[in-house]
Amino acid sequence: MSQTSPYLLQSLQIHLDGIGPVLLERSRKAKRISIKLQPLKGVRVIIPYAASFEEGQRFLQAKRNWVQQHLPRIEKQENERTIFDESTIFRTFSHQLQLIPHAASTLKARLAQGQLQVFYPDYRNVADTAVQEYIRKVIQETYRLEAKQFLPERVHYFAQKFNLQYNKVVIKKASTRWGSCSYQNNINLNLHLMRLPEHLRDYVILHELAHTIEKNHGPRFWALLEKISGNAVGLDKEMRHYRIDIF
Repeated sequence: MSQTSPYLLQSLQIHLDGIGPVLLERSRKAKRISIKLQPLKGVRVIIPYAASFEEGQRFLQAKRNWVQQHLPRIEKQENERTIFDESTIFRTFSHQLQLIPHAASTLKARLAQGQLQVFYPDYRNVADTAVQEYIRKVIQETYRLEAKQFLPERVHYFAQKFNLQYNKVVIKKASTRWGSCSYQNNINLNLHLMRLPEHLRDYVILHELAHTIEKNHGPRFWALLEKISGNAVGLDKEMRHYRIDIF
């Protein structure tokens, strides 16, 4: 059986002392073995189809000290995730979160007069995983509605201001990117941009609009972005303090 056979195991979960669970997974895009550490996703070893899981494990062992050194940073970011309860003060772009226990056995939510009201059964602990995940789902969908109302107009504003041409704006939930620009000049923006401070939200929009002219991250791209944003390097560095799934 060849290494590219569709019957090959696609992923393998292992446990490594001092690190914990590690997911080894194959990728058709990968050209070499690599390790990714991401909040809420843990440790992953990315393996090209030309390599084996055994090679992936040997690579992980060789990088064991590096992984252990960086794990505390990932755990710190995970601990920054909000546990929502009735005392939590949380606001989306234009709605104040309100958690309301009720007598029904269902979870439900509604938007009313600037409030995002989430109802949960009064016999359940609001910290229960299922309740917390529902709250996050509702918050995310609220951000989606707000993003569709706000972001396309903001892209249009900056495109006109700097005489940049784009095709359309698509709002989506991406796991790793705040935004992207296709070769057809479609601007893709993450709904979680609505969580960012205004100047960083604008920076991401300008970053993607700059890609309508310069498709890579070469010197000409950064020169253009510096011209239209005023502080490309500083703003890009500031963006590193935010994680899409940590809020």
